[in-house]
Amino acid sequence: MRVVIAEDSVLLREGLTRLLTDRGHEVVAGVGDGDALIKTVDDLAREEQLPDVVVADVRMPPTHTDEGVRAAVQLRKSHPGVGVLVLSQYVEERYATELLAGSSRGVGYLLKDRVAEVREFVDAVVRVAQGGTALDPEVVAQLLGRSRKQDVLAGLTPREREVLGLMAEGRTNSAIARQLVVSDGAVEKHVSNIFLKLGLSPSDGDHRRVLAVLTYLKS
Repeated sequence: MRVVIAEDSVLLREGLTRLLTDRGHEVVAGVGDGDALIKTVDDLAREEQLPDVVVADVRMPPTHTDEGVRAAVQLRKSHPGVGVLVLSQYVEERYATELLAGSSRGVGYLLKDRVAEVREFVDAVVRVAQGGTALDPEVVAQLLGRSRKQDVLAGLTPREREVLGLMAEGRTNSAIARQLVVSDGAVEKHVSNIFLKLGLSPSDGDHRRVLAVLTYLKS
């Protein structure tokens, strides 16, 4: 996959570049601020060389507040085919919600201090590049904690809520089964019940999983 990295720490940017290139991926650009990120992706688009995914920090120059995630939100709107994975020490709730609600594919939000294994991080980047989701459980918890409206999820059983929460972290059915120590078939049944109770019909196709997650995050 082709990757653009936006990180103001030179050491971390170079480390991410090495980590990805060592695993056969191509880092086409590395930048240190939000404006440079937008310009770089726009330039690549004009050359018909868009990256598959952007990995961006939240807080970058000049103010070190929310430049990175604002740039990520803008890129989601201007280049919806590019996956965006935010990698940060912080959860910027306002922009995180906008980032996750703006589209149904290719989005992730991971917390640096909670990335325990290199393989898991690379898998998350690849998943987002391929149109999937990758959400840290703490990000999900904070976004849910700021909302009081739970009516849409009222019909779910505790186990179905647990399964939906793991879906929101970007886990596959098999990974959920391993986490909950149940069979794949049991997870598939829970997922089917979730789709039914959230009013997501088979006509919604492969997007039902992402639509269910977005319903969960916005409820």
